[in-house]
Amino acid sequence: MKNLQQSLNQIRVLFLALPLLIASSIAQGNDFPTAAPEDVGVSSERLQRLSNTMQRYIDSNMLAGTVSLVSRNGKVIHVESQGWKNKESGEPMTDDSIFVIMSMTKPIVSTALMMLYEEGHFLLTDPITDWIPELEGKQVVIEENGTNYRMSAHRPITFRHVLSHTSGVDPSREVLTEEELALLPRKATLEETLINRAPLPLSFHPGDDWQYGSSTDYVALLVERISGRSLVDYLQEKILDPLQMHDTSYIVPQDKIDRVAAVYSPSGPERTIELFRTTEYRETTYFGGVAGLSSTVSDYWRFSQMLLNGGELDGVRLLSPKTVNLMISNHSGENDVYIRGPGYTFGLGFGLVNDAGTARDPLTPGTFSWGGAWGTIFWVDPVENMIGIMMTQITSYRHLSVRQDVGVTAMQAIIDSYSNKPYSVAPYAKLD
Repeated sequence: MKNLQQSLNQIRVLFLALPLLIASSIAQGNDFPTAAPEDVGVSSERLQRLSNTMQRYIDSNMLAGTVSLVSRNGKVIHVESQGWKNKESGEPMTDDSIFVIMSMTKPIVSTALMMLYEEGHFLLTDPITDWIPELEGKQVVIEENGTNYRMSAHRPITFRHVLSHTSGVDPSREVLTEEELALLPRKATLEETLINRAPLPLSFHPGDDWQYGSSTDYVALLVERISGRSLVDYLQEKILDPLQMHDTSYIVPQDKIDRVAAVYSPSGPERTIELFRTTEYRETTYFGGVAGLSSTVSDYWRFSQMLLNGGELDGVRLLSPKTVNLMISNHSGENDVYIRGPGYTFGLGFGLVNDAGTARDPLTPGTFSWGGAWGTIFWVDPVENMIGIMMTQITSYRHLSVRQDVGVTAMQAIIDSYSNKPYSVAPYAKLD
């Protein structure tokens, strides 16, 4: 009888400890801390709507698979892989699947340049020709009444311009000469490419407009010129290794290729998906700022949480909170951030929600975010102390609202809003 009671007590202890053991296992496997949604003011029942929504896209053959993540107060409260990493081969999506993140490369490279800013190498108002003199003497194309002419730029391209996409470095092909068009093709390296394009005119006077394009490639080249190191080495030493982003790279190693998600295209009947690109090892010597990195939800969460913490994670500080505040402030003025639509401005590497009444994304004003051309998205909400990430691989997603749906289902799950409480980082407001 005594032995039986001891056995029952042991079972009871194991039963009570099981949730903690499971949470510990999840945290260890995904490399992040976890919590129950209710512990951080979120309804687990309502949060299930996120999973249900992703599954509808998969069941209707609009997406092959997704990995979604939501965290609050530094704890991951939802991470789920759904669907297929490779539908044709029957490989299920996994939490550690690797995705080509395309333009979600931009915030990481922009952070690298701002780390050099903190070391005192430049001011945001300094001309980038201090470090890239090959760009001296830029002309601007002026289009009037169906014709165009060129004039000297009213002001030099500054660090702020390339970080905020107000540089004008991407002229329309229609206004270029045959000789100039020949300068556009990509060379073997980023530096060769940009220096080869140096004679090209600007599409507007720097600071006068907002244009999505290759500005962050110039950010990447500035990182190389100022640090005296390759972009790959600088990112590895200063950001990826310190944040333990072990699965983020420009070249996915051979031993991780089986974790890479296949890419799909909405080219089937009624825009259903068809296989676009299979998984294979790819070498490159071109390491850009616009795109190029591959990553996981776990790695990108660590980067996002560092920003939400004011530049620090797990005792490792990359930036000052003051610098993060500067990066998530409006640097694009009243210019139209057309790629995200109304309600957005642009900071130094991030799109910023500034008007909930006009923005398509249902996120709190002050939220900073960006996405990738193959469907990935992340956002950081300093007001609600929440992060959302969704990874998928589809070459065109404009016909879908999946990225906005992540925001809808995460926001509606909040049952204790922090909107009337202090928060960790915030954009600087323009005072009247």
